[in-house]
Amino acid sequence: MRPKWSRLPALCAVLLTGGVGCAGLAPCDTATATAGAQYLGQTILAPNTLFAGTVVGGLSGISYDSARDCYYVISDDRSAHGPARFYTVRLSVSDRGVDGAVITAMTPLLDQGGRPFEPAAFDATPPVIPPDPEGIAFDAGRQRLYWSSEGERRTDGPRGAILADPWVRTAGLDGSYLGQVTMPSQLAMSAQPTGPRRNTTLEGLTVTSDGGMLFAAMEGPGYDDGPLPDHAHGALTRITAYRLDSDGSSDEPVAQYAYPLEPAAEPSGTNGLSDLTALSDTAFLVIERGFGDRSTVRLFRAEIAGATDVLGMPSLAGASVTPMTKTLVADLSTTPGLEPLDNIEGLTLGPRLPDGRQSVILVSDDNFSPHEVTQFVAFAMPAD
Repeated sequence: MRPKWSRLPALCAVLLTGGVGCAGLAPCDTATATAGAQYLGQTILAPNTLFAGTVVGGLSGISYDSARDCYYVISDDRSAHGPARFYTVRLSVSDRGVDGAVITAMTPLLDQGGRPFEPAAFDATPPVIPPDPEGIAFDAGRQRLYWSSEGERRTDGPRGAILADPWVRTAGLDGSYLGQVTMPSQLAMSAQPTGPRRNTTLEGLTVTSDGGMLFAAMEGPGYDDGPLPDHAHGALTRITAYRLDSDGSSDEPVAQYAYPLEPAAEPSGTNGLSDLTALSDTAFLVIERGFGDRSTVRLFRAEIAGATDVLGMPSLAGASVTPMTKTLVADLSTTPGLEPLDNIEGLTLGPRLPDGRQSVILVSDDNFSPHEVTQFVAFAMPAD
C-alpha cells in the first residue's frame, strides 16, 4: 500500500447474480503489442464496492485456480474495513480482453487459534498488531494457499518500538491456519537501522506449477542491502526460495537470490518489486512498480541463471554478487490504450487463450482511496 495521487476515474458497475461485479471497459479496437506482450484490456470495480460486509479494496496479490476458473485476491486491509481477508473473483478472459469481474466469496484469514485478526491497537498493552497482507499463491496440488505479511516496524512510539516480523503462512481455502515457513535472518525486524525497512518487505509470492518450490520476494532492499532505488541508481532486493515437502511444508529456506531493481522512472520517486509469478523453477514474470503523480509499472521476465546464492550474506551493500538476469516484457506506463493505470500490485498467469497464448492478469491496489481504482488488467504472452 502506498500514498498516491488524485484522479477522477471513469467507472462502471453492475450487480450480477451470485456476486458483486462490474462491466468491463471496451477492449481496444487495435491490440497493442509491447515487447512480446499484447495488451488485451481491463475491467474496473466501482469505488467503495461492498461485499459480505467489507469494503473491496487494497487488492495486493492475485493467484489463479485453473480447475475452478477463479482467482484468489488478497486485500492488504489490516482489519480496518473488515477482517484480514481474500476474495474469490471470477473474470471473463479472452483474446478480446477481460470483462465481468464478479466477486463470489470473501474469506477471512485466521490466526493460529482459528480467529479473524483484530484491528490494530498499537497503544494497547500488549499492542495488537494485525498482519499487513500482500502476497497470495494458490497450490493446486495440495489445495491450499500461501500468503505473506509485511510485518510492522514503528520505532518512534511513546512506549518504545513496535516490531512484528514479516511472515509467509499456509492457509486452507477456508482461511484456516495450516502453518508458517521459517524466515531468513535478514528479514527479522529491528529497532535499529538494520533488517527490513517498514512497508518494503514481503510483497511477491509464487508457487511453481508442480508445487515443488515457493518463492517470496522483498519489495525493496533492507537497510543492510543499501539505499532504496532513486532516479540515479537501482538497488538489489532479495527473492527467497523454499523447497516444499510432499505435505506442502518447508522448514527452512534453501536459497536466496539478489534481484536488480531498476532506477526510479519519472515521475515516480522510487521503485519496487510488487509481485512475481513462476514460469518454472528458475524463471519468473516480475512486476516493478513506482509511485508518484503517475504510476510507473514494468513487467520483466527474470531468470535465476547463474545468480549468486546470497542466503548466507547478511549484507549486499558493496558485495560482489551476480544478480538475477531480466528482460523487459512490457512497460505498462507507455502502453497505448491502458488508461487509467493505477497502483499495480498483483500478478498471476490466467487461462490459456484459444490461440494458445498465455494470459497474464494484473490487479491494482486502490489504497481505499476514492481517487484511485481497483482494476484487473489482461495481457497475452506468446505461446511457448
